[in-house]
Amino acid sequence: MIKFPKNFAWGAATSGPQSEGCFKKKYQNVFDYWYSIDPKAFYDGVGPDTASNFYNDYKSDLKLMREAGIKNLRTSIQWSRLIDDFEEATVNQDAVDFYNNVIDEMIKDGITPYINLCHFDMPIELQKKYGGFESKHVTDLYTKFADKCFELFGDRVHHWFTFNEPKVILDGGYLYKFHYPLKVDGPLAVQVAYNINLASAKAIKKFHERFTDGKNKIGIILNLTPAYPASDKEGDLAAAHFANLWDNNMFLDPAILGHYPKELVDVLTDAGVLWDATDDELSLIKQNTIDELGVNFYHPERVQAPQVSPKSLQDWMPDIYFDNYEMPGRVMNVDKGWEIYPKTLYDIAINIRDNYGNIDWFVSENGMGVSREERFIKNGVVQDDYRIKFIKDHLLELHKGIEAGSNCHGYFVWTGIDCWSWMNAYRNRYGLIRDDIHTQIKTLKKSGHWYRQLSDNNGFDE
Repeated sequence: MIKFPKNFAWGAATSGPQSEGCFKKKYQNVFDYWYSIDPKAFYDGVGPDTASNFYNDYKSDLKLMREAGIKNLRTSIQWSRLIDDFEEATVNQDAVDFYNNVIDEMIKDGITPYINLCHFDMPIELQKKYGGFESKHVTDLYTKFADKCFELFGDRVHHWFTFNEPKVILDGGYLYKFHYPLKVDGPLAVQVAYNINLASAKAIKKFHERFTDGKNKIGIILNLTPAYPASDKEGDLAAAHFANLWDNNMFLDPAILGHYPKELVDVLTDAGVLWDATDDELSLIKQNTIDELGVNFYHPERVQAPQVSPKSLQDWMPDIYFDNYEMPGRVMNVDKGWEIYPKTLYDIAINIRDNYGNIDWFVSENGMGVSREERFIKNGVVQDDYRIKFIKDHLLELHKGIEAGSNCHGYFVWTGIDCWSWMNAYRNRYGLIRDDIHTQIKTLKKSGHWYRQLSDNNGFDE
């Protein structure tokens, strides 16, 4: 049997906007708003109004998750739900009651809460008025919101995270038009990236001023997609080097090391697109680093030298320095269009061990999205052996990394219950638990029963 370290945290991850629904919300986030003006942009026209109905079903949902062996749950507090006045960070009491009830119910059911504060869900009022994280003022408003969460819930929540996948905010909202505000502006994306790192550091500062005994930890959740070169040719190696700087180190280095990679700063400076920063801000980032790291991993990145020189006359975008490369013979999740390459999780573990002080970390998301899962139902249960194999294969590589000394304390599958997913809505299902979105009847899949055994045994048979 493959056994994991004592007290290894087996869990699942979701988010407020993808699970709760919009019930009793005074304000919209950017996805609520986008759906209200353009529902056709979402798969089958399904929006976030109900999602998996967690707002109403949280008690039964949590019991089902515990049945599936989920002993730790990462979710998020919606800024647009909790806060009544964004400038002053006064709260909506209904929302306070809801989140208190959810946290208390988790603890009652033996589930440890891991709480994230931003899951792509900028309040639309702040996006319209200030441009969201285009504005440094919004970093201050975010910090007020974060500190209010620490004040209200920090007595019971001991694992906090400032952001989930900040790079996706750039990719979706400012580079490739799959998240609102649907802009294509490379230099603006650079500034937004900086402002997010600044916001994270400001929130961490407030956190450590409030909690000084080391019992409560704060981190960030990053989607790491290590870039592999197509060959050992100089151009391919250079392409992979920049892809790693942009896609991984731009958030990883400030969060853990307190500074940006010099090579990234040099490239952006040469291109004339470096962020606007002050010495005081850079000092604040340096002094307020994370306590633990969450790593979301789904697929690697493969790149090659760009066919068009980045020195050509063209609008600046980060991908002018590399082209994507499709490796022959790669194993694919065809439904999602992502390569399946579990060894990357081992490479991530070793990178953290060797280059980031072997910081305390955990896999905060890993999972497999498959469409039309009803075709695999037998005797009322989704027979998702493909998901079990996916998780096993990744856990084998993670286990190798832990055996090699990487300081990983947990594994959280994405996700517990099938959840709503941005433009894809319910096209691809990731859950250990099936949600019939027409009836909101939820049932364990085969993977849910298997995950319970994994969690209870703290390991699995190969």
